[in-house]
Amino acid sequence: MNESDFDKRATDTLLLIEQAVEESGADIDFESTGGVLTLEFENGTKIIVNKQGAAKQIWVAAKSGGYHYGFADGRWINDQGGGELMHELARYIHEQSGEDVYLG
Repeated sequence: MNESDFDKRATDTLLLIEQAVEESGADIDFESTGGVLTLEFENGTKIIVNKQGAAKQIWVAAKSGGYHYGFADGRWINDQGGGELMHELARYIHEQSGEDVYLG
């Protein structure tokens, strides 16, 4: 995947996450700036989701740890455990906030 393809896929993914959080009605504040999406929860904890262009990955920093996702077979896959980004991110959100957000 070239840099342009990566940037489009990663940007679209961050937008999908934003839309899902907004539409969920969950008490989650979010801010997106320069390829970095910050989710902030009522308890003061945060999850950071960001594009890593040099690695062509999406990185997630959650209370439970840091995770790297590369694009393969039409999905963002965790290079440490093989899980899918949207499924795992929904779990991280629930673990930190108790909120359920469907990410697709």
